[in-house]
Amino acid sequence: MRSVKFLVAAGAASLLSSAAFAADMPIAPPPQYYAPPPVAEFGGWYLRGDIGFSNQRVKNIAMGDGRNASLTSLNQSTAFDTAGIFGVGLGYQFNNWFRGDITGQYRGNSNFKGTDLITFPAYGLVGQGVDNYNATKSEWLVMANGYVDLGTWWCITPFIGAGVGVARVNIANYTDNGSNNVNYSSATDSYYLGGPNPSYASAPAASKWNFAWAAHAGLAYRVNPGLTIELAYSYVNLGSGTTGAVSTYDGFTRGVAMKFHDITSHDVKLGVRWDLNSPPVYAPPLVTKG
Repeated sequence: MRSVKFLVAAGAASLLSSAAFAADMPIAPPPQYYAPPPVAEFGGWYLRGDIGFSNQRVKNIAMGDGRNASLTSLNQSTAFDTAGIFGVGLGYQFNNWFRGDITGQYRGNSNFKGTDLITFPAYGLVGQGVDNYNATKSEWLVMANGYVDLGTWWCITPFIGAGVGVARVNIANYTDNGSNNVNYSSATDSYYLGGPNPSYASAPAASKWNFAWAAHAGLAYRVNPGLTIELAYSYVNLGSGTTGAVSTYDGFTRGVAMKFHDITSHDVKLGVRWDLNSPPVYAPPLVTKG
């Protein structure tokens, strides 16, 4: 009986000793936790594409040798039809409020129509006439642009910007159909001498490179970290355009071109930006049981 008690006491002492030794052992650290990579809010390269339409104006048109200085324009009216805009570009987001890009645009053919009611000196008398102009115009436009993002609400970011670059303005299919009358006029009398005298002139196509600048404003909607859609407005100054040398219906020419002065445009565009540096979407590791 005594031996049994001795064995029980020895076993209890052994268990207590093992427990004390285990308590003195260091506790193994938990497995290392790898946090998902942070989502970048800005920074990196992007590609862009734009489509839209133009609403263009020209200050006036006049012969390049200044002969219009001897004419009095009673009412010159000019207008361009709406034309399509197609653009691509490469940009960089510098931080969460500033970005820049370089863009190239092809601005499609726009039909031009103009009417000029004039008076002019004719053999010591006074002539009156009308000119009806027709032409087509297109451009290539390359610009460096900078934009300021004004904050984001519900994934929508308003922005403003500006750009400078060069425009290649092409004028083609120019024609001038007109007629004029010659009248005598004095303080006491006036009478009609002759007309109408029809006239016709045309010019070959010609192109001109100009300094160009633009101001931008719009809204950007971030669909996901790699895709943003833009609705934007731009005011663009394209410089001037020129035809080739104007000649009459019988081929006579003075080698002088018709000039289109101060061409501007109000553009509306829909654009897409693809972020080339968007981080991968984090997915937690797959955990299985068993």
